[in-house]
Amino acid sequence: MKKKSINSTTSTFTVLHQVCNHIPSHAVSEAAREQGSEDHSRTFSHWSHLVSLIHGKLTHAFGLNDICDTLQVQSGPLSTIRGATPPSRNTLSHANRVRPAAIAETVFWKTLEHLRQRSPRFGRRTFPGKLGKLKRSIHLMDSTVIELVAQCMPWAQHRRRKAAAKCHVRLNFETLLPSFILVDAAREHDSKRARELTAGLKSGEIVVMDRGYVDLDHFKDLDEREVVWVTRIKEGMKCEVMEEREIKAGSKVLEDHWVKLSNGEMARRIKALVVVDGTEREMTFLTNQMEWSAATVVELYRCRWQIEVFFKQMKQTLKLCDLMSYNANGIRWQIWVAMLVQLVMRYLAWVSQWEHSFVRLYALARSLAWQNRDIVSILKRYGTAGEEYRNTARPEQSIFPGFA
Repeated sequence: MKKKSINSTTSTFTVLHQVCNHIPSHAVSEAAREQGSEDHSRTFSHWSHLVSLIHGKLTHAFGLNDICDTLQVQSGPLSTIRGATPPSRNTLSHANRVRPAAIAETVFWKTLEHLRQRSPRFGRRTFPGKLGKLKRSIHLMDSTVIELVAQCMPWAQHRRRKAAAKCHVRLNFETLLPSFILVDAAREHDSKRARELTAGLKSGEIVVMDRGYVDLDHFKDLDEREVVWVTRIKEGMKCEVMEEREIKAGSKVLEDHWVKLSNGEMARRIKALVVVDGTEREMTFLTNQMEWSAATVVELYRCRWQIEVFFKQMKQTLKLCDLMSYNANGIRWQIWVAMLVQLVMRYLAWVSQWEHSFVRLYALARSLAWQNRDIVSILKRYGTAGEEYRNTARPEQSIFPGFA
């Protein structure tokens, strides 16, 4: 059989163009209209604004000048992306400061809905181990802190000499896609945002959360809605042991108690040995599920690690902490655009049945950003012995974004 030539990966459009094509054509204009921001675009459209930030995030741009200079050089290929135009530095900075970040938020959710309609099974996978028997929706809930400069960003100051933004996320464990995202300053405790994060949960669903979200009144509300919750107990949290349950000999479970919380509600406290970084540690868990085995509850909390992987992709691979704005609105723009880029990358990985790491996927897309190559075809061939493949990107392109 004749091997396919690498020329078969040639495309009419650049990889950046293909990435942007996954965003619905009407989403940006509709979002701008809903936010009343149409008057803010005379020569620099909202679509051009979004494409500029996507390019900056996809290529790891060092700053606004880096984005603007590269787009000026690539103005020809850029114009084919639905008529996008390159901005000047002041224009892009002003757009980040003035145009509502809710536009990027709306575009993210509309793109997620669009990709799900195009591919209904996007991201779906089978639950590992015993969790497949539960046949319930599992949600993971946590937050991550994005450190900022206190002297330049007083709006985000949460300690005497520290400033930070905080991103709260509720992740669907089946698809590992966000169901709810909240971006705010880090000064508020996680527990104050817990009700907003769990507002959309239905009866019978499971939410696994970090102990920062522990709030007894919120737990009572979840009990009334028949939502199963699992978390780690806080240090110094007082509860009265009502009943001790039998433990199997040789089990990693050390204690299994029914307890009464300080607000009078019943819960279950489980102490078990859990492997963390290759060593066993003793952890204590709290849940309102009284019937399942203790091992199942511990396994549920172990799955919370997937949301930490999600944050790692955002902060280390997409360089979420490398922000190019001191303004609260501009930082929200960059966070939502990073979420959007990660979503499209995940979709490309799913379509191409990518089996390698997210870091390698992102590095490949970054190095090919201005190349006319079919990104899906390249991802399908990548790392396979049965097809002829060569890396079409030069090494210096992965170091200097926009280098031609």
